[in-house]
Amino acid sequence: MKSNRLKFTELIIIFLMIPVSFVFSFSPIIKLTIGLFSFSYIIYILIKVEKIKFRIQKNINWNFFWLSTIIKFLFIIIATTTFVYFTDKTNLFTVVLNKPILWIVILIFYSLFSVYPQELIYRTFFFKRYQSLFKNAHIFILLNALIFSLAHLLFKNTLVIFLTFLGGLLFAITYNKTKSTLLVSIEHAIYGSWLFTVGMGNMLGFPS
Repeated sequence: MKSNRLKFTELIIIFLMIPVSFVFSFSPIIKLTIGLFSFSYIIYILIKVEKIKFRIQKNINWNFFWLSTIIKFLFIIIATTTFVYFTDKTNLFTVVLNKPILWIVILIFYSLFSVYPQELIYRTFFFKRYQSLFKNAHIFILLNALIFSLAHLLFKNTLVIFLTFLGGLLFAITYNKTKSTLLVSIEHAIYGSWLFTVGMGNMLGFPS
């Protein structure tokens, strides 16, 4: 169908070609312009074409969400603290201990102006726009995680790609279950904020 071909072309341009192009060296102004145009296009499609309503669902199972998130978070705390301790001990909790004001400011800014837009793009838009193109839900979730990790190619760091792939899997699974941008944004903010807190901020592009 013509509509499906259009969506596949759109997916390739926005989620493959543009992130890969950002790996190459060219004007930051051009990169910013491309990014802003792409984000504006996505918001337009969400509102005008997909008819998304930006509102909090009334039937959210908060108890299950917090329980599952806390369990996953505990594993993340143990794994990342151990990793930083043995690979880069001098950075362990360095920002929160030495620059607490910066730590608070960055976490607020990150949660509001980085996490939420990312989840609008990679979960709300991606699922609403492309999920119907894939019959196998597991393959679609895996694709979403791969696409999310590709967005971090510009860091040119294998560990970052691996971590964002794992994060992408967690966020895609959460969104697939809840269809809630709010819940997946909260989860993303918790895990991402922890990585900055534990001492992995430099690797992930956080100011320190």
